[in-house]
Amino acid sequence: MKTYSAKPAEIERNWYLIDADGKTLGRLAVEVTNILRGKLKPEFTPHVDCGDFVIIVNAEKIKVSGRKEVQKVYYRHSGHPQGFKSETLASLRQRKPTAIIERAVKGMLPHTTLGREQFTKLKVYAGTEHPHEAQQPKAYTLSH
Repeated sequence: MKTYSAKPAEIERNWYLIDADGKTLGRLAVEVTNILRGKLKPEFTPHVDCGDFVIIVNAEKIKVSGRKEVQKVYYRHSGHPQGFKSETLASLRQRKPTAIIERAVKGMLPHTTLGREQFTKLKVYAGTEHPHEAQQPKAYTLSH
């Protein structure tokens, strides 16, 4: 018996809508990553983008456990001398609430060209509104 390998032309893409209100950041990011990679599908192939599209709404209402709100720090560097910046989760939530989920999911995807391609299928919105009604997304309930 031969091992099945999915081809990019054969893959059927679905759209899923996830409400992040009251969900824990890490648990949400794991499930979203599995959907983006296509690991929930029986035809999953590691070197092919088999994943589906994910829309996340209410990103500003995501929860974190413990004292992460003040202790978790995000770092970035502009590439210029003295261009090192740091920011806590609380200040990032005020400035750009969608970046919290995006950074958590991006860190769980493969750090390759395939991972960057899979990341483009993630759409995160701070409020309840999103412009993807035409795609008729299905509501997805998290297993946790």
